[in-house]
Amino acid sequence: MKKIIFSLALLLSAMTLHAATKIDRIEPANWFVGMKNSSLQLMVYGKNIRNSRVSVDYPGVKIDSLVRLDSPDYLLVYLNIGGAKPGEMMLNFNGKKVKYPLQAREMSGDKRMGFTNSDVLYMLMPDRFASGRGITKPLKGMNPYVVDRSKPSLRHGGDLEGIRRHLDYFNQLGVTALWFTPILENDAPDINDYNNYHGYDTTDYYRVDPRFGTNEDYRRLIAEAHAKGLKVVMDMIFNHCGFDHPWVKNMPSKDWFNAPEWLKEGEKVYLQTSYKLTPVLDPYASEVDKRETVDGWFVKTKPDLNQRNPHVMTYLVQNSIWWIETVGIDGIRMDTYPYADRKAMSQWMKALDEEYPNFNTVGEIWVTEPAYTAAWQKDSRLSTVNSYLKTVMDFSFYDKINLAKSEETDDWWKGLNRIYNSLCYDYLYENPSSVMAFIENHDTDRFLGEGKDTLALKQALGLLLTINRIPQLYYGTEVLMNGTKTVTDGDVRRDFPGGFAGDKHNAFTAEGRTKEENAMFNWLSRLLHWRQGNEVICKGKQIQFIPYKGVYVVARQYQGKTVLTILNGKRAAVEMDLSRYAEVIGNQTEARDVVTGKTVKLGDVLRLKPRETMIIEMSSSAS
Repeated sequence: MKKIIFSLALLLSAMTLHAATKIDRIEPANWFVGMKNSSLQLMVYGKNIRNSRVSVDYPGVKIDSLVRLDSPDYLLVYLNIGGAKPGEMMLNFNGKKVKYPLQAREMSGDKRMGFTNSDVLYMLMPDRFASGRGITKPLKGMNPYVVDRSKPSLRHGGDLEGIRRHLDYFNQLGVTALWFTPILENDAPDINDYNNYHGYDTTDYYRVDPRFGTNEDYRRLIAEAHAKGLKVVMDMIFNHCGFDHPWVKNMPSKDWFNAPEWLKEGEKVYLQTSYKLTPVLDPYASEVDKRETVDGWFVKTKPDLNQRNPHVMTYLVQNSIWWIETVGIDGIRMDTYPYADRKAMSQWMKALDEEYPNFNTVGEIWVTEPAYTAAWQKDSRLSTVNSYLKTVMDFSFYDKINLAKSEETDDWWKGLNRIYNSLCYDYLYENPSSVMAFIENHDTDRFLGEGKDTLALKQALGLLLTINRIPQLYYGTEVLMNGTKTVTDGDVRRDFPGGFAGDKHNAFTAEGRTKEENAMFNWLSRLLHWRQGNEVICKGKQIQFIPYKGVYVVARQYQGKTVLTILNGKRAAVEMDLSRYAEVIGNQTEARDVVTGKTVKLGDVLRLKPRETMIIEMSSSAS
């Protein structure tokens, strides 16, 4: 009798489990065979899924472990798929069968080529660049929001289709790679005329924001960009997610986030990041300073992910791999890089480097001291932890060029001396040619500020595009877009003229641009096209001369060719004594101006106009 009762209990329990088993989704929704790492984490979402019995029926696949998290609605299934071939494997959850696709890769990891210093990246904000679908009404199923172009901090309606329709524009300009601010779902409601239009509050790591388009739209855009010789860099954020991510309402585990206690206990225990990155590398840093930097939340709407939790990090690593394999991105830009756990991010980069040795990732490291930045580059001698991060952002160059633009170049520190005094620390970098330089981005004032100083702009761009760096441009600079953050970030993130229905001003065409805009566009375009495939710039030795009587000269030399970038840092005309530069000019008597195509005579002196920028090339090496 007891045996019968026990058997009935087991049967009823099994029936209850089967009836209660509901799977809302599995992340990732598919995976790829033939990866170097044969392990696969599946995050299974569903009511009371945690205690499910799980089995798999597919050749070459086995379950390594099941991780039952604190929440009853999550289950982590770790699989080994090392022996699997493409197809649909069958997963069994308490008798509920779920098909799971295992796909063939389009190419091996070593064939995926990332961006290099032969590229010029063009950064843009999808919401502010162009609208292809013209959707201005809120989409159903999203949190309440408004599309209003008159409000600088609300959504304006740009999308992926708008970018796709203007791919020829990028070719005309001469850039070779596109970096979009994040395109993943950011489903946050409007608050006081503010929305996360910028994309840095992810609420779904596997879905393009529907306001921008679909995953397939993203894949199509990248494919067409590739067909036109353009690479695409994807912006990611591992430090935090959006407040409206399902993980916040239903935390998988109590240690999924850093310092989550304020969500339950209130404001008094909220931990704010100090925004000070120095404690991460400071050999004397206190524990409280380190914790505030790394574990503190960026803002209250950006929950800080705990990368020290191995399950969190595995999820994020897989996510980046999934996007590489699924849509074919050519690089990653990682937001707020030092705010995340240093060792965990190193593991992520090492995993990518092993799978994709020719891929590239750039980390945002917002410190203006070269010694700090250099320590984050792969194989740095300055760090006790190898980051495996090939490219770092050169905030020193940004900082110095923006100080120099309004200064007269003196004999020591001011003006273009600032650039010289920054670049002379390149010995700190393991690979200076893999450092990304820029003069502005979406987080800074535009280089032009509220003005139109094209002389200063040409000097900045001339340097940016000829020094030993990976250059990054910000959308609209080529047509003199300006603005400052004095009032709001939206002022430096204005809509590109002509990207939206009803725009009276269309800067995408020569006919639609003003005379001044065309002059700037043409100057930059000629320089960019000249730079493409130019081995002197991509591979050449760099020699810089201390600014002398206001003139700053940077030389690049490769296989008998020489390029000189010459900048007059004075607001008056000067005569440049060429004998000082004999080691790079040699016996050459003339050169070619790469922008105008005109011949430049190299006699005793070279006359430069006030704040003039001249980039010249010589066909043979100096003697």
